[in-house]
Amino acid sequence: MAEAFTAGVKMGGLTNDTEIRILLCYLIKSVGPVTREAMEAALLQEELVNYFEFVGALNDLVAQGLAIDGANGYTITEKGTTVAQTLSEDLPRSVRESAILAVIRIQSWVHKAAQNHADIEKDGDRYRVTCTIQDKNQQHGAFTLQVTMPDAMTAEQVRDHFVACGSEIYNKVLNLLTQPLSDEQRPPEGVR
Repeated sequence: MAEAFTAGVKMGGLTNDTEIRILLCYLIKSVGPVTREAMEAALLQEELVNYFEFVGALNDLVAQGLAIDGANGYTITEKGTTVAQTLSEDLPRSVRESAILAVIRIQSWVHKAAQNHADIEKDGDRYRVTCTIQDKNQQHGAFTLQVTMPDAMTAEQVRDHFVACGSEIYNKVLNLLTQPLSDEQRPPEGVR
């Protein structure tokens, strides 16, 4: 068996191509269907495998009939399920848990980003962030908020927070806008 490249793999990561294939079967069985991009980002971010070994192992899974590359991502076959159930215990628990959590985090982010969009545009010496929550039933966003930030770093932070928490922001704004005004907040009679 050929040893996997170790570049980019932290101590405790997988350096054997067979172990990498087992991990991929386990991942796909546990969180599938899952895209190549989500698995790649998760495993490389956690430094669990080398990029080139990841690509080779994923291609091997399909060639060996352990997984199917479908429209919604990779799904596990019956043969792949057997491999995952039989051999996944041979992998360190920390690797399995780290891989699963990383993939779930990435899938969650992708799901949120599909609903909560935020674009940054340079506007003179400032940055305009346009945040939109998409409604599947409408062509335009159900909620749009536009803010101006003083620098690119702050604008990127706003964008990332909106993608992660857009629904919460929407609910808070809606609650504030629909609460009855107190007597002190109401405009005087005849003034609107």
